[in-house]
Amino acid sequence: MPAQAPGSAAEPDGLEDRLQRFATIWSRAVFPVTATSLTRPEIERHLLPLARDLSDALHGRPFDPAPAHRVGAALVAAHCTDPDALSRSLGVVDSYLVLYCGGDGEPEELRARCARLQHALAAGFAQALRERTLVEQEAIARSALVARTFAEQALHATEARFRAVFEGAALGIGIADLDGNVLEVNGALTRMFGGLEHHVRGRKVSEWVHPEDAPHVWKLYGELVRGERDDFRVEKAFYRGDGTVLWTNLTVSLLRDADGVPQYQLALMEDTTERRLLNLRLRYEATHDALTGLPNRTLFFERLDKVLSSGDGTRFGLCYLDLDGFKAINDSLGHAAGDRLLVEVADRLQSVATRPGEMVARLGGDEFVALTTGTDTEQQADELAHRILGALATPVRLDGRELTVRGSVGIVEGPAGERGPAEVLRSADITMYRAKAAGGNRFERADPEADARAITRHGLTTALPAALDRGEFFIEYQPLVHLGDGSVHGAEALVRWCHPQHGVLGPDRFIPLAEHTGLIVPLGRWVLQEAVRQARFWNRSHADGGPLRINVNLSPTQLHHPNLVADTVDVLERSGLDPGALCLEVTESALIGADEDLLKPLRQLADMGVDIALDDFGTGYSNLANLRRLPVSVLKLDRSFTQSMQQHPIDPVDLKIVEGIVSLAHSLELAVTVEGVETGAQAEQLRELGCDTAQGWYYARPGAPDRIHSLVLADAV
Repeated sequence: MPAQAPGSAAEPDGLEDRLQRFATIWSRAVFPVTATSLTRPEIERHLLPLARDLSDALHGRPFDPAPAHRVGAALVAAHCTDPDALSRSLGVVDSYLVLYCGGDGEPEELRARCARLQHALAAGFAQALRERTLVEQEAIARSALVARTFAEQALHATEARFRAVFEGAALGIGIADLDGNVLEVNGALTRMFGGLEHHVRGRKVSEWVHPEDAPHVWKLYGELVRGERDDFRVEKAFYRGDGTVLWTNLTVSLLRDADGVPQYQLALMEDTTERRLLNLRLRYEATHDALTGLPNRTLFFERLDKVLSSGDGTRFGLCYLDLDGFKAINDSLGHAAGDRLLVEVADRLQSVATRPGEMVARLGGDEFVALTTGTDTEQQADELAHRILGALATPVRLDGRELTVRGSVGIVEGPAGERGPAEVLRSADITMYRAKAAGGNRFERADPEADARAITRHGLTTALPAALDRGEFFIEYQPLVHLGDGSVHGAEALVRWCHPQHGVLGPDRFIPLAEHTGLIVPLGRWVLQEAVRQARFWNRSHADGGPLRINVNLSPTQLHHPNLVADTVDVLERSGLDPGALCLEVTESALIGADEDLLKPLRQLADMGVDIALDDFGTGYSNLANLRRLPVSVLKLDRSFTQSMQQHPIDPVDLKIVEGIVSLAHSLELAVTVEGVETGAQAEQLRELGCDTAQGWYYARPGAPDRIHSLVLADAV
């Protein structure tokens, strides 16, 4: 036999296995009714030492049931506290303890001992369970006491915090019952209503109706007190005790009890009166002219857009006013005087535009608009324009001076819904400028065709700079012919614009626009470069004949440009063309009354050998004696003289005039060129009168440069 372990009693063979089976049966019996997180194998391992204690007590000498008492207490400690756990444990001990742990003892004695062990186990279980229950009850009582203490302290703290928030809040806070009786208000709300609490507390919410309440305010309030909504937020005005108005952002919430039944209503008010007044002031300043107090462009566009958007058959009439000569007043009397004049004009306009549906606004500068609406706006707009011009007719007295104020008015009238504000105002602006171009101090009505022409002109104006960069301009050449022998003397360079949308445009369509924008200077330089380059090519190709002269037109703006001489010299030097082969044409009207400063660059060019031609001669009513001081070498008679020769019979007075001009020109050693020759009879008549050269459709229409070369070759043949 193996040696016995120290301190242990010898166990019968197989007893440990029988104790293990006993513990397994016991764990299976109590596991379903055990309130623990342990698994069944874990409970089995817990019950195994308890089974050993019961086995030892069963065979103890002398017999002592106390271990069973401790086993019962151990079951309670293991959370096997359910009554079923006790009864099942007793059943397992009764059935299996003697069977598995009885050994060779007397059965009767073992059964008696087992019974006493069951009693002791039950007693230990009951005692331990009672002690545990008492401990838990005491713990619960202590916890309840502590919780109640904490709750009371928390309630007190909450109440204190609520009172602090309620009284110290910057927002006005009020509590009312569901009938609308105000029960409680804080200091902020009292101050909002003037500082007297009795003006607020005790009143009914329904008394605070204000004429500017939104229609849905009281509908929302009714839904709240009926419990159909929990809160709502609105902007609302209230009357204070002194009759002034308090504007607020109002939030009203429904307070319910623990069962969800509505009990009170809580109102939070933010005083927005000052902010509202500030916003109104800012809105006024943003929509009114600071100088005159009239509505400005922003407000006028809002009103006009509203009128034009209405679809109820409304008609409108718009008068666009611009003062005539206002810049001269600003320049001569100063801007302060100009501002006072604008204020006076604004007052007068307001005094005459007082009928229902009429409005006056200042768009900026000296531009004003007046709007009228109704059913017969065609007549109303005309009457309004008459009233405006009549109001301006009386002179304005400023700084001891009487200033005459005139204005030009453009009228646009029609049904609403067809055009937008920008289109209407653009048409009125265009029409106003037509009135100004017609002499001012008058009104004109809008004309769609005139608008279209003006819009086209504007489009051409804005497209001019890019057109020059993109190379959209080209030059056609019209030959100059000797009347004596019919040979080609040279050609006039005529610029054309190949517009992407409008096709080929003649100079009359865009030269005035280029003059107005200042683009005529770079455009004129480009024309000069191209024409001189082409003339140089002709002269190289036609070296046997005389040099061909190229005529290039100079606009009044180019004539005044300080770099005229330098640019011309630079172009001639770069091309290698002889200055005598270049003729610059200047209109007679550009030189009427010309002083020496204007004539100086022309004299410099003439001294270089460049010919100067006086174009359109006979249309400017200049003094013929003035020709002596002009540095010109050629007179170009206006085409009106050749047109008069188409009459039958020819007016002898016209012949005498042409004959006299030619005689005078030749006496001053000036050559004479005639434009607009269309028939052989005209050419013959002009030759007989002594004219030197001519150009016109009779000889050739303006065309490509190679056509001039062909004409020159034909002369040679």
